[in-house]
Amino acid sequence: MTPQGTPKTGAAVKAADRAHVFHSWSAQGLIDPLAVAGAEGSYFWDYDGNRYLDFTSGLVFTNIGYQHPKVVAAIQEQAATMTTFAPAFAVEARSEAARLIAERTPGDLDKIFFTNGGAEAVENAIRMARLHTGRHKVLSAYRSYHGGTNTAINLTGDPRRWASDSGAAGVARFWAPFLYRSPFHATTEAEECERALKHLEDTIVFEGAATVAAIILESVPGTAGIMTPPPGYLPGVRALCDRYGIVLVLDEVMAGFGRTGKWFALEHYDVVPDLVTFAKGVNSGYVPLGGVAISAEIAETFEHRPFPGGLTYSGHPLACAAAVATINVMEEEGIVEQAAHIGANVLEPGLREIAERHPSVGEVRGTGVFWALELVRDQETREPLVPYNATGADNAPMAAFGAACKKNGLWPFINMNRTHVVPPCNVTEAEAKEGLAILDEALTVADQHTV
Repeated sequence: MTPQGTPKTGAAVKAADRAHVFHSWSAQGLIDPLAVAGAEGSYFWDYDGNRYLDFTSGLVFTNIGYQHPKVVAAIQEQAATMTTFAPAFAVEARSEAARLIAERTPGDLDKIFFTNGGAEAVENAIRMARLHTGRHKVLSAYRSYHGGTNTAINLTGDPRRWASDSGAAGVARFWAPFLYRSPFHATTEAEECERALKHLEDTIVFEGAATVAAIILESVPGTAGIMTPPPGYLPGVRALCDRYGIVLVLDEVMAGFGRTGKWFALEHYDVVPDLVTFAKGVNSGYVPLGGVAISAEIAETFEHRPFPGGLTYSGHPLACAAAVATINVMEEEGIVEQAAHIGANVLEPGLREIAERHPSVGEVRGTGVFWALELVRDQETREPLVPYNATGADNAPMAAFGAACKKNGLWPFINMNRTHVVPPCNVTEAEAKEGLAILDEALTVADQHTV
């Protein structure tokens, strides 16, 4: 679609937003939300007619882009048949969505508990693990994000946790592997893997293995920086969980459903967890949906014992119809394969070429359509371009970089000193190259803040 300018309407939308909408994770008086008029495919546009290539996929959820006609039609058809129904009943859209998801999960994770999003998926997965084991403590990584509900935010490692951290939620944290900023003084991926696993086992032992219900990890951490784990790490965590009777929960909320060039990121690492949490890409975010894929052993725990959890909108028919259509579209159009192709043949070589030209780029990492550029002041010392959790003037270099992207028609995903490259999984080669060219130019602004 060609965006048409309607500034008067845009001003009215903006005024109503500022008067009445309370935005998440924000100081309300310091934000200036863009009024969005429409979206299609990999693009969206405002009421002034400015079009942006979306390198954020919303919040990394529009894996098939905006307004895919087959998914829109499926939602319309479901709405005409059955808009909603209580979760205690068997409903065709719900049953079919569960079947299609279970077909793609590894091992015997064949039972699906539906939620409204990723945080609730994590919340319920941890509840299952605690009840299954009879233990309370959960281990999570410092560099992580698991959601905004009570348990999920306490499991989260990033600064959004700080204001709500009760310090008494039964959570202990550990350092997951990240060679570029290794906490283990490693010099190779093999060293990082070995030392990270030793550190994790020490944490288990000193926390009291018999008290630990679960270890939760993002298969590939998302907002925290897209650090792909070194070979052997996730299987090593699986072995530790088996040794100490701990449930392994892999969080695939952001990394799942094609984002890494596989249906689930865990497929890259030859590991089968006990529970998998998902959301976002399961239906491209068209209607809120998340869930937990459950192993046979954990499902058996609740075969004759009620699971004490539920949601009014669990498995909502409109959301599940969108999931069925999305999964079928991804199969029919080879979208998972497209994500792998774009990553290997466009994004990775393009980003590495860009890095060679810009002193502000410290590292390029990722897979599929899930990439991060680590921006630094000094490539030798690896000092971040802005301090950890910077705001205001301290964050000015990243703000200037983001403004340069938007000025040229690219909407970037920026977190701390990183920009993430996370377009839809069905982004075309031409669109990906367009985005890379804009990033290349915008990085000259970041370069001005290097030493």
